Amino acid sequence: MASDLHKLIQQSTKIDNGPPVRYHLHLKRVNLDNETNDESKLRRFTLGECDPKHPNKTILLVGATGSGKSTLINALVNFVIGVEFENKVWFEVISDEKDKSQSNSQTTTVSVYEIYGFEEKTVPFSLTIIDTPGYGDTRGLEYDNIVTDKLKSLFCVQNGIDTINVVGLVMKASENRLDERLAYIFNSVTSLFGKGMEENIVIMMTHSAGGKPKHALSALEDAKITCARDTKGQPVYFQFNNRQNETLEEDSDEEEESQNAFKTSNKGMKKFTDFLNTTHAQSLKTTVEVMKERIRLTACIQNLRERVEEMEMKQKVIAMNKKELSIYKAEMEKNKQFDLIETYKEKEPIIAWWDTKAVTCNICEENCHHPGCTWAWSPRSCEVMKKGKCTSCTGKCPVSAHVKEKFKYVVKTRKVAKNEMKAKYEENKSKSEEKTTLLQDLEKEMVQLEKNKKQSLNEAFHIIQQLQRIALNEVSASTFIHLDFLIEKFNEINDKDKVLVLEKMRDQIDEKNKTAANYLKRCVIGKLKGLSLY
Repeated sequence: MASDLHKLIQQSTKIDNGPPVRYHLHLKRVNLDNETNDESKLRRFTLGECDPKHPNKTILLVGATGSGKSTLINALVNFVIGVEFENKVWFEVISDEKDKSQSNSQTTTVSVYEIYGFEEKTVPFSLTIIDTPGYGDTRGLEYDNIVTDKLKSLFCVQNGIDTINVVGLVMKASENRLDERLAYIFNSVTSLFGKGMEENIVIMMTHSAGGKPKHALSALEDAKITCARDTKGQPVYFQFNNRQNETLEEDSDEEEESQNAFKTSNKGMKKFTDFLNTTHAQSLKTTVEVMKERIRLTACIQNLRERVEEMEMKQKVIAMNKKELSIYKAEMEKNKQFDLIETYKEKEPIIAWWDTKAVTCNICEENCHHPGCTWAWSPRSCEVMKKGKCTSCTGKCPVSAHVKEKFKYVVKTRKVAKNEMKAKYEENKSKSEEKTTLLQDLEKEMVQLEKNKKQSLNEAFHIIQQLQRIALNEVSASTFIHLDFLIEKFNEINDKDKVLVLEKMRDQIDEKNKTAANYLKRCVIGKLKGLSLY
């Protein structure tokens, strides 16, 4: 066995006698988010020392839980190191998915593996592999979104990743259709990048027996997955076998089969690394700006949606109060007391396991960035802040008016005495304003609420158009969650022109990635429904 393999064995811990003998490589670890080992969600593991004279190629791998991504990562490392079938050894930097406990498979950790010191062994470059946790966890869409947020964080933290050569979408070669969840996963990841990344997105087919994966390719076509294409317009894909680490029995036929499987996988590795060698690194500077802008716009549209829903709740309350005032008109003229209803805001703790802290405005009493504020340590570093002011809340208030905590604003209702409500209206009037009845005050507020609602809807309409223009997936499934809401509201105010634009946008989503959009539509949570007035 070559001396460099002996050195690696000395740096490893044996985990199985094999054959092949399996070793876990000891790598140098750095937590990029400066958290403890138990708490860190962004980790870098390094083997060897970086030599600047050699180029480095960076791969981002994304796939569903059970897709074989872990074995693929280990296979890439073994190929670069130069492990041959005859060596009867196998090195691992990550545990295979079937060896993980359920709890471990549900972490939200993004890991970076750097492999230095083996340049010119099989490839002329060092290798950086970004491993995302398996999407498709049993905890649902909320978990998937946390994984995506952690990936975004990797591109923004100090000493994180600033270039990528290839994005590998991992799927089994036996897939005959992309279920809604997998389609959503691929859609979400490709939506992270700018338009220049398309030629660097490839398909990594695992569990391959070597033949052309016709059904899997058809599934990709049906789902309209954005990726690189060959001269025939087919998705660029590479096939790998996942049997390299399986223990061999003392049977010559089995060894021959395993050797053929090893050769099949190495053939795929050779094709993939040859492709990788021809790629130019894509700077993530544009990607990060796209991400930040998408975060900012998405937060704004969520805030606007909450404002519209609050206004509608107020309108409903006013309508009820007007009805009460007409019923008790005689008592009102005698200045008798009775109760009406008012809306108010109150901060409530965020209790969902998957939910993060919210950035809120103490002046406007609004949720400026929620859900999804995962990057920022404080309001000042939150993506909705720009030039020292919030881009989300109604007053576009300064950073100093905001907090980030495990609380969010919730609109509620309560009973209030008629005279107390009247006093509040009078208190808010200027000296020059004429005195009016409570009924007139309510009618005036109803008109103003309708005007404000239209203004907020128009602002949301323009933001959703911006969202569609700035990413690789021009029609992103993540936009889908707001479309039905906006279409319904513009129908209510009879703005047919905007309804047509939004319906066309929705039809494009259905046509381009219907399965992903349907998955998101069914799974999305947090949509306010049936707000109680008591």
